[in-house]
Order: sequence, then structure tokens, then C-alpha cells
Amino acid sequence: MTPVTAEPKEVLRPHAEQEHQAELAALAAADGRPRPAGWRLSPWAVATYLLGGTAADGTQITPKYIGSRRLVEVAVATLATDRALLLLGVPGTAKTWLSEHLAAAISGDSTLMVQGTAGTAEEAVRYGWNYARLIAEGPSRDAMVPGPVMRAMAAGQIARVEELTRMPSDVQDALITILSEKTLPIPELGSELQAVGGFNVIATANDRDRGVNELSSALRRRFNTVVLPVPESAEQEVEIVTRRVAQLGRSIGLPETPPGAEEIRRVVTVFRELRQGVTEDGRSKVKSPSATLSPAEAISVRSSRIPCPTGWRGRSTWKPWCATETTGATSTARAVRWPDDGASTTSRSEK
Repeated sequence: MTPVTAEPKEVLRPHAEQEHQAELAALAAADGRPRPAGWRLSPWAVATYLLGGTAADGTQITPKYIGSRRLVEVAVATLATDRALLLLGVPGTAKTWLSEHLAAAISGDSTLMVQGTAGTAEEAVRYGWNYARLIAEGPSRDAMVPGPVMRAMAAGQIARVEELTRMPSDVQDALITILSEKTLPIPELGSELQAVGGFNVIATANDRDRGVNELSSALRRRFNTVVLPVPESAEQEVEIVTRRVAQLGRSIGLPETPPGAEEIRRVVTVFRELRQGVTEDGRSKVKSPSATLSPAEAISVRSSRIPCPTGWRGRSTWKPWCATETTGATSTARAVRWPDDGASTTSRSEK
């Protein structure tokens, strides 16, 4: 059996703070602006990291979020206060992506995360117990197993709560005291943990999918809510899909290929028409599907068209493709097809 301490290999998906370490270091080195307690960068530098720009030493900062600058500034300003941040939007609007990069830029650690599901227990938000030690020694600090939120409170870092509305309501409400009092009661020990400077929470949620639980008014009041929309223009959406598909290709070591701008624009155009229920020229109405058809789904469709090496001998061919397999959106399965010989054809269907 290979030991755990074996030489590390290249990971498939580095955390944001690992992948963009050079950019974060360049911004921090020249960042003389005031920083909130516990922040590694100033709010200005955090916004630059997210939206792109040039560091003082000439390092190019790639944009992580393509969209409204105002939304990013509101999100950063919220985290600089004692208010938690709720990123709300339909599925596929970069809520998790923005959450990760905000945590990476502010705390240098995006891994303090609770993934919300229907089965998420309150222990995931607060703390659990090492039951062997609990039975042997009784309740003690050593027997506790702190959750990501508790660790973030102790270290003064950003905690992430993904898919907050998928968690049961009673588990959601475990955050109320943490957000309002910045303390975590530990009744078993008759004590509490007080958060240190730099602690805050970024939550993501959507109210579009089935199986979501509404937030209580008490919990919602403790968040500043930023609604992330779908891209305003086709150009923005094409840029998002192009950048992300290229990044995915590099992450799995595929050879460089032409960006396929026309194919990406064709997917984006069809998705936008289906979302809006009308063709781009405004002449025909189309039936909008129940699926969101967000940029994330467009990325999935385009990624299935990335050239894959044939036998790894240097020759590339296109994968067979069907949108139903990658997006689950029946309405797009007949909407776009690319023949393997390179010719492009487009036809639209309502279902």
C-alpha cells in the first residue's frame, strides 16, 4: 500500500489560493491601503483580484468574475463590515466560484466550507465529538471536533456555507447566534467561543431548484444579499464560457486547441434564446425549458466538445456529443449539433 506521505502529485483542481498564488502575492506586496482586521489584502486589492487588472510589479491579474463591478464592490464592502454575505441567484451564476475567490483573497484559505444538503446535520455548522474520547474522558475541548465555521471563528477567517437553502431549517438557524453575537455557545462545557477579527460568513443559495428550504426572516436579516444575475450580454457570456473551457482543458492536460469562438457563440445564442423565450432577432417565440440553461451548463456543453487525443499519439478528434448527456436539458438536445467533419449546422426546436 502506498503511504500517505508519498511524493505529492499534481492535483486535478487546485484551490483558488493555490492556483493564483502568484497573483495574490503580487497584489499583497504592493498593497499599502488599509486592511480590515484579519484580511490579507485591502478591499481595493480584493476587488482587483476578482475583476482583473495589473499589479504594481506588472503582474497581470486575470479576471475571476465577469460581470457588474458594482456587485463585486458591494460584496467586498459587506465582508469588511460585521455583516455576513449571501450570494443569491439561479443555478450556474458563479455563486460558488465567487465565494471561493473571495475567501481566497481575504483569508488565504477557501477550504473552510460547509456543503449544504438535505442531510446536513447541525454538527457540520457547529461542532461534533470524538466519541471514543467523549466516553473515556467526558466532555472536554480535546474531545471536540470543530466544524469549519468554528475553525474560522477561532482563526479569524472566512467560512463558506454552500447551498444554504438545501439545509434543513433547524440547521440553518444554528447560524443565527453566530452571525448576530459572533459567538458559538458550547453548553456541554459551560463556555463559548468568541470570533476573532477577520471572521465572517459567505453563504450561497438559490430558490429555483426543487428541494430548497426557505430562509427564516430572522436568518435572512443577518445577511446582506447580493443577487448574481445571468450575464447581461451575449459577449459577456461568450467570454465566460471561453475562459472557463480553456481553463478546464489546461487543468486536465489537453493539447492547446483553437478556441472555437463560433461554436461557443452558437451555444450561448441558443441558450439565451431559450431562456428568454424568443429568438435573437425577435421574430419567433420559443418554448422555454424548465432547466436554467446558465453559463455553467453552456460550459458543460462546450467542454464535451474539447478535442481529445486519439491514442495519445498527437492526433486529435472531436468527441461524440449530445447535449442531453451533459446538461439534462431535453430542449437543447436537438438545438445544436456539430458534425465530426468540422461543418457546423444549427437547427432550433421547441422541445
